Amino acid sequence: MDNNLHQSFQALGDPTRLAVLEQLLKGPASVSDLAKPHPMALPAFTKHLGVLERAGLITSHKSGRVRTCAIDPAGLSALDRWFTDRRAMWEGRLDRLQTHLNAKKD
Repeated sequence: MDNNLHQSFQALGDPTRLAVLEQLLKGPASVSDLAKPHPMALPAFTKHLGVLERAGLITSHKSGRVRTCAIDPAGLSALDRWFTDRRAMWEGRLDRLQTHLNAKKD
């Protein structure tokens, strides 16, 4: 597994970071808006954003005094490809098992 994928799964393993991604799926948001529902100090919260950004799951840009975060589609696409590949592999295995079991019945 490549390092970015590993970082993505590690980032998603935290409830706060997962909630941030869920919130960003609705559209870009400022750091202060993202932090509102989370009972922690802003410096602690921004560490979560840093983990998500280093994992390639979000991007951020600063305009004046406001930092806005958004989903990074490329990061989500990498996760989707990983799941799609695994799903295809397991579906193929299950199809072969079904074929084998059907042959045993005959």
